[in-house]
Amino acid sequence: MTISAFDTSIASEQLTLVDFYATWCGACRAIEPTLERLEHTLGERVTLLRIDIDTISTRQLIKRYNIVSVPTLILFCRGKIVWRESGIISFERLRLIIRRHEFVGIV
Repeated sequence: MTISAFDTSIASEQLTLVDFYATWCGACRAIEPTLERLEHTLGERVTLLRIDIDTISTRQLIKRYNIVSVPTLILFCRGKIVWRESGIISFERLRLIIRRHEFVGIV
């Protein structure tokens, strides 16, 4: 994903959840089913982007958002960070966080 495509995605009116992960990361693999379930359950209300921190094309994003551990999840609304957390997070907690921020950007 290019930087401009990423910026366009997070600028959307719809919430965007970005998962910064690594293929070698056990915690990242452990949270995958939760993210898949979230995408299946709330897919119309949130966009999920997965960013592999080990690819050259993502280095600018890693630096921009100071990603120092994985998995790191960042929730964006209209290009602004509304929530961020690192580590394994349950489906219920993620769903609650998304529901809490669904109408943040609506005027």
